Amino acid sequence: MEQAASAPATAPVRVRLRPTMQSDIEFVLSLERDPDNLPFITPWERTQHEAAIRFPDFRHFIVEAGPDLEAAGFVILIGCRSQNQSLELKRMVVRSKGKGTGRAALRVVKKVSFDDLGAHRLWLDVKKRNERARALYAGEGFVVEGELRESVRVAGGFESMVVMSMLQAEFTQRRSQAMELRA
Repeated sequence: MEQAASAPATAPVRVRLRPTMQSDIEFVLSLERDPDNLPFITPWERTQHEAAIRFPDFRHFIVEAGPDLEAAGFVILIGCRSQNQSLELKRMVVRSKGKGTGRAALRVVKKVSFDDLGAHRLWLDVKKRNERARALYAGEGFVVEGELRESVRVAGGFESMVVMSMLQAEFTQRRSQAMELRA
């Protein structure tokens, strides 16, 4: 899946998702361990990523971006075989922030989720203090469903998570307004 999306005050970003390979795991782990990302995610062990690559209910993707489509991040979807057609965007991490890569990748994720995987609902949870990510998701049509108060243990206490989602009908409506990638 590939697309170009306009980022604020920058040129369109070319993004493609490709399945994560075993050889990509070090790259994925390095992004999770990056001090800029650690406050906003709960890192996985190597074995969890390896299992996600193999398990049919998961889709683990490398985000490739830029003119040369270099590795720029990763995405994990869970629930790809859910009888409820409810997919979780478990994790999305991009290396460079504020350049439109995350927005472009999210648009491809929505297209894959609704068009290719037949999702009825795409949902995620995000740390409440991750204002940048929450703004991105809201700007891309995700609706706040609620808050999981103090649900994640962190150094020095607990953090709350905000649950957000998008329904297939909302995606279709946004697409009719040219706010989503074409089918």
